[in-house]
Amino acid sequence: MARAGRRGAGWCWALALLGLAAALGASPTSGRRWPVPYKRFSFRPKPDPYCQAKYTFCPTGSPIPVMKDNDIIEVLRLQAPVWEFKYGDLLGHFKIMHDAIGFRNTLTGKNYTIEWYELFQLGNCTFPHLRPEMDAPFWCNQGAACFFEGIDDQHWKENGTLAVVATMSGNTFNKMAEWVKQDNETGIYYETWTVQASPGKGVETWFESYDCSKFVLRTYEKLAEFGAEFKKIETNYTRVFLYSGEPTYLGNETSIFGPKGNKTLASVIKKFYDPFKPRLSTKEFLWSLLKVFDSVIMHREFYLFYNFEYWFLPMKFPFVKITYEEIPLPTRRPPPDS
Repeated sequence: MARAGRRGAGWCWALALLGLAAALGASPTSGRRWPVPYKRFSFRPKPDPYCQAKYTFCPTGSPIPVMKDNDIIEVLRLQAPVWEFKYGDLLGHFKIMHDAIGFRNTLTGKNYTIEWYELFQLGNCTFPHLRPEMDAPFWCNQGAACFFEGIDDQHWKENGTLAVVATMSGNTFNKMAEWVKQDNETGIYYETWTVQASPGKGVETWFESYDCSKFVLRTYEKLAEFGAEFKKIETNYTRVFLYSGEPTYLGNETSIFGPKGNKTLASVIKKFYDPFKPRLSTKEFLWSLLKVFDSVIMHREFYLFYNFEYWFLPMKFPFVKITYEEIPLPTRRPPPDS
């Protein structure tokens, strides 16, 4: 989910369109591996100057320090309502939460925070810009890790969670720091949606999200692998689901929008994304809501951008849903040679 603090505020209207629409009311890709693996890259590209953040990404960021091997580090679970700076605890009542990780060096007394969120706010990561001078939708969908010294105790405690979930050595922290750098350079784009065949456990998952909570979960797993000892406490996370039948692969930007692309399909995709453009008046918002309702609920269509490729989702009831689910903390793994 989007960052809870001032720097992570974004387009809540975009998700509201789908949420309100759901409240109101090519051939399948046989034999494909599901869920589609999230694509990693060899390096992080420089963002396009067109992409501008309303709130600067990671303004107080700092390098991850090197700890002494025998330092004792507490790992803290940090969670607070999304856009808390603007709406207070409002979204917390709906369990729409942002996740991060805190670290406390018990020997030096220094605290640190790390979180993974959108470079250009949530709306840009969820829906594209339709630029008149470009044939293809234009995406500003990078996400990245932000590390900085200090923990804003009041921010996390007031309407959320600040709790110790594990302890580890300074050596384990240093291993994690190296892993974070690699993870951050190769996992470059944010993905809002988890797409499943239906609600519930054990059902087919078509696509996994890649957001703040997934970063926290990946980091916890690595810490357990490196030797961190986790407590046995309940931990819940916000997830945003789309529900559909088996997706159909449509192609990438070149094959759809290029000189030899499918002009009919290109037009359909751009028409689908048009209602999600930002900065709408009240009248435009209501009209856009009707168009989203018609596409997603009545015609049961959704066009997903994942791994820089386009997919068609034949939508199913309940179409879209926000959940707050328990995902257990990891258990310590034995060394590979044991």
